Amino acid sequence: MSEDSLYEIVMAAAADAPLPPPKAPRPSASVIPWRRIRDRIQVYWVRRTNALAFMGGWYAFPGGGLSRKDLPVPVAGSPQAVPEPFAATVFLDDGHHETPPDLVPGLTACVLRELFEETGLLLTTEPMPETVLARLSQERQQLLGKQRPFAELLNDLGVELSADRLTFAGRWLTPPLAPMRFDNRFFLLEWPESERLQPEIFPGELDAGEWIDPAEAHARWSEGDVVTAPPILHALKVLADAGPVDGLARLQQPDEASLGPFRRIEFRPGVILLPLETATLPPANRTNAILLGTRERVLIDPGSSLPAEQEKLEAAIAALPPGTVTAIWLTHHHPDHIGGVERARQALKVPVLAHRLTAERLAERDIRVDGFLEDGEVRVLNGEPPFPVRIFHTPGHARGHLCFLEENRRSLIGGDLVAGFGTIVIDPPEGDMDDYLHSLERMADLAPGTLFPAHGPPLRDATGSFRHYIEHRLWREAKVLAAWRDGLREPAAIRPQVYEDTPKPAWPLAERQIKAHLQRLDRAGRLAG
Repeated sequence: MSEDSLYEIVMAAAADAPLPPPKAPRPSASVIPWRRIRDRIQVYWVRRTNALAFMGGWYAFPGGGLSRKDLPVPVAGSPQAVPEPFAATVFLDDGHHETPPDLVPGLTACVLRELFEETGLLLTTEPMPETVLARLSQERQQLLGKQRPFAELLNDLGVELSADRLTFAGRWLTPPLAPMRFDNRFFLLEWPESERLQPEIFPGELDAGEWIDPAEAHARWSEGDVVTAPPILHALKVLADAGPVDGLARLQQPDEASLGPFRRIEFRPGVILLPLETATLPPANRTNAILLGTRERVLIDPGSSLPAEQEKLEAAIAALPPGTVTAIWLTHHHPDHIGGVERARQALKVPVLAHRLTAERLAERDIRVDGFLEDGEVRVLNGEPPFPVRIFHTPGHARGHLCFLEENRRSLIGGDLVAGFGTIVIDPPEGDMDDYLHSLERMADLAPGTLFPAHGPPLRDATGSFRHYIEHRLWREAKVLAAWRDGLREPAAIRPQVYEDTPKPAWPLAERQIKAHLQRLDRAGRLAG
């Protein structure tokens, strides 16, 4: 095979293929419990356990996805300030699509169920007697253990849900960072200290919960102590600024949280994600362009070749103060990372920087690199405080691959070293398995904070993600070696024993990764004999 790897040939073919249709977002709902403490307010937020695949280790408000079983649960009253229209086509937990005449009751039952499951708070039409209160903990455990449905639990307790204390507080759509997206409604719920029930966390999906001043919670995010999602940050900011009454209009119409045509996706301070449609390997269909910095910023990987996506990127940057973006940095040369680089260079009038080996590959495509980013160097972006970024050469997926570590809060821009979902292709000769495993080890040893891959959502446990990738690759490699010792020699013959879980369209790439493992095993002398 020529120096143009199979991976790049597949990428080039994907450029002419239609993008797969997006999956319908699943309706969901969250509740923001709040209370007054003297002249201040507090909110109750929870931390999702690190073991969860989706948003593990993140802070959030109690809530979750709409289940088909929520739709028939009776709820008295209705939330306040609910806009019209509220109904929409829904994507339920069994994958079925339908358009109910009114989504409010189902979502209300959903959020009240989630509130009870996650915190033990139960909103009912009448005060619950002590005999019922004494049973709630046991009943909640059964609900969490899926031993009985919520409707049956309510019936046995002799209580009816009430929605009258909920106030609609905005609607957010999960950004297109992962295959599963949520169409989430937020509700405010005042829950004073005088209530007999108070929040309690049962370890499982959650491992912590606390009442906290929203300004303090936002400060903890700013200081790098927590990871949370844009709607949570917006709610904290508004509640700290104006409270739940004067700030209600800002919660319901969160236009201030936008960056041009995007919601401002800033999971960690100084790292803004702009997911753009690209011709990349499924299941991903987007590459994260990233604005890195707090005052002076660099644009990382403007990867989309689609004019409409390039226009959206330019509009987002135009929403920043003039002159904010001072350079374009590239993690590597693959098409889904550099598809918009020339247009971005012309629009921003800034230099393009990359590793020397990336520059060599881009020169073959008549794309100029204006300067080099060297392993170990630190580039300090202006800000208050200054924003230092350390450069790391991390070959394996590509010879010139780079990662960028923001040293104040230790956010790591990982490019294609890992993926938020899907896999990373190691395709010789550009790809090298020895180099790749070494790069993973090197980044794991840094013990960074949040990891921002080029495809998919951020990963809170960066070190755990690197270690998982290493273990998974070595597990595959052990299967390659076992097949070799069984007398199999060609990647196509070995593949059924190593990638038996891989769909047929991906077999050619799987065989290239087997070749990468064989090269590594041969270098180590493990194929002799």
